Formats: sequence, C-alpha cells, structure tokens
Amino acid sequence: MSCAIRHDWQYEQVLSLFDLPFNDLLFKAQSIHRQFFNPNQVQISTLLSIKTGACPEDCKYCPQSAHYNTSVKAERLMQVEQVIREAKKARDNGSTRFCMGAAWKNPKARDMPYLLMMIKGVKALGMQTCMTLGTLSREQADELSSAGLDYYNHNLDTSREYYQQIITTRSYDERLQTLEYVRQAGMNVCSGGIMGLGETVDDRISLLCQLANLPEHPQSVPINMLVKVAGTPLQDAEDIDQFDFIRCIAVARVMMPKSHVRLSAGREAMNEQTQALCFMAGANSIFYGCKLLTTPNPEESSDMKLLKKLGIEREAVATTAGNKTETEKLYQQIIEQQNSGPKLFYDAS
Repeated sequence: MSCAIRHDWQYEQVLSLFDLPFNDLLFKAQSIHRQFFNPNQVQISTLLSIKTGACPEDCKYCPQSAHYNTSVKAERLMQVEQVIREAKKARDNGSTRFCMGAAWKNPKARDMPYLLMMIKGVKALGMQTCMTLGTLSREQADELSSAGLDYYNHNLDTSREYYQQIITTRSYDERLQTLEYVRQAGMNVCSGGIMGLGETVDDRISLLCQLANLPEHPQSVPINMLVKVAGTPLQDAEDIDQFDFIRCIAVARVMMPKSHVRLSAGREAMNEQTQALCFMAGANSIFYGCKLLTTPNPEESSDMKLLKKLGIEREAVATTAGNKTETEKLYQQIIEQQNSGPKLFYDAS
C-alpha cells in the first residue's frame, strides 16, 4: 500500500476514512505507518511545567487558566538549575526529548534570557528540546531557534469552526501565525488537538485537514483526550468513545504519514488494550512521567511494563550534543553560571 505525502485533503476524503470499518482503518493506518517507521518503537518525551497557573487565556479545558477556580496553585518561573536537574532526571529515566511548558499568553522580553539558558542546558545533556510558551513573535522564534530549540509546541486544539466555543482570548489565525514563525525559524513544529471537547466528527475532520494541509506536516502531532478537571467549564463534558478516539489516531497517521503521532493527554483513563490499539493505529510517541503539566499521567514503571508486553522499544534519536564528557562539562558550566549570579527565579505571571 503505497502512500504519497499530501497537503490537499478534502472533507469528503477524510470523512471516508472515518467511515471505514474499524479493522480496515487500522489495517490501512498500520500499513502506512510501517512504510515510514519501525512499528515496534516509540519516541519518549517528558513534559515539565516550568511556570504554572495564573494564565490569562480562557481555554475552557485548562486548570491553569486564571478565569477558573481550580486546585492549581500559581507558581513562578522555575530556576534554570532546577529545570536542568529535572531534565537530567528524565534523561536518566529514558526520555529522549524534554518539553518545557509555561502558562503564558506569550513570553515577555524579560523571560527570554532564562528560557534560552534552559534550552542550552537541556541540549547540553544530549536531549532534544521542546517548549510551549504561547504565541511567539518572529523575533522570539528566531531567538529560540538560535539557542538550539528543536521543537515548538502550539496546538490548534480543535477546528476553526468550533474554536470560539473553547477559547476567546487568542484567535485561530494567531495560532497559525505562530506555527508559521516556527517553521520559518527552522524549528520542528509540534501541533495537534484535543478530542472530547464536545466537538463533532466534522470538527475532528476540519482540525486534521488544517494540520495535514499546512505547507509542511507538523513533525509531531499530539492527539489528546480531554482530561476533565473540576472548576473548568468542561468538567462535565461527555466522554469521547474510546473507539472514536482510536479512529482519530488512525486517520492522523494516514493523513500525516511521516509525522510522529503522539498518544498524549488522557492515557491515565485508558486501559492497556486501548493504548495498544492506539499504537496499532499508528501512534508512536508518548509522554513519560507521572504528570503532564498539572494533570495525571501513568507512572514510568507502568509504561515500561506495557511497552514490554507489546514488544515495543524506546526510539533512539540523534542529538546535536557532543560526547558524554563534553555535554556533562557544559551542563556543569551552566549550573556554575546560575550559582554565581542572581537566582534565575522571579514572578513571571
């Protein structure tokens, strides 16, 4: 089953994929997956909240929004040293990519020196780097790229048509503009969506068309299942059917054959069989660790047990770092720089 990389998907074509019998869709997705990836490998990332809570955005799914009364406590930007130590711990536990998320609408000029040092410190450990910081200007994208940032995450979340029902403080076009700046700066794009927001199948089709018809497919496509949090407007949203979620994974794999499709938030609510079917459908990336920003995620040990049952290995990735001695030396230099100057810790709410 040959597969061409396309950027001209139409609604009817994607609807026909969703309408396939479940077994036929999974067979198609797995067949395409095998053309571009080792089917028994998965990329492992760790996600750390480097600045938590008090976000001015009103995303109706997010417990970090200042608009809602949730149990999330606002925290300042983490010290650079602390971030790098967490990255080192993640690397030693098997992660190859370290993702850093800040609850901002956009980073301010005062934030950038600290963010750039975090990137350099994590890169010095030999890991791939990713950040999600909100909207970026062209200049900020260039700065992050020059510091060595490998991936920038900026999810579209849902369809353009349904978007205003979920978020009103940032436009869909602003999100697309940030993705364009990221591409122009030479970084990899990480962009996907959330299923279970109350959207229709048409919204899921529209979202996947938007992603697949970008000038270049996102190198990483997170497919999230809504994690309902008390205090948010979506706390009582109807659960998405697990088979419908798996279909979204499979269709994303068919439409974006060379992208890593990440089985992202919501795994805590999935049993092993559901996760196994997601891998069969073409998912080949997961977040590893007990928390995704502020929401639960399976423990590392349970993930390793599941991957062992399925015969899936961790994907090795190439990095631009030097040998272990060199990277550890640079890591120590950054720690010493942090300790010799003022603490990189301030209120960036």
